[in-house]
Amino acid sequence: MATYRLLYISIEGNTESFVQKLAAVAESEGDQLSLLALGDEIDPAHEKEPFVALVPTYLNGGTGTGPEVVEIFTNALADYIDFGNNARYLRGVIGSGNRNFNDQYILTAKRYAEKYHVPVIGDYELRGTSREAENIFARIKETLGE
Repeated sequence: MATYRLLYISIEGNTESFVQKLAAVAESEGDQLSLLALGDEIDPAHEKEPFVALVPTYLNGGTGTGPEVVEIFTNALADYIDFGNNARYLRGVIGSGNRNFNDQYILTAKRYAEKYHVPVIGDYELRGTSREAENIFARIKETLGE
């Protein structure tokens, strides 16, 4: 049995719903997720093992993908990753969003990946499907090592 570390932020419950799908897939494969749901009420701590981050897309301003588009609501996750040496343990980012927003789909995850120099290892729309959870859990295992 392996344990995989996942940090995430859930604003409207979509991300939490998908994380539960991921946890169910992990359990079905005899593995588990070590989960940390972040928010403004969580004090930063020093991570000691590699992890992936799951980030939803919430944007404000502009109509495209330029610098005038600002991420909102996910600052607690970025602050946690920026704390101490946590960023050195980040191995990949999973993004969620709404495909109706075209170029802005998973834009926050793409920006995290660029900022922290890690790959986007998966994406899903809204609450995601069980199939997407299976595929993304496989990517988590590849990224964090089996």
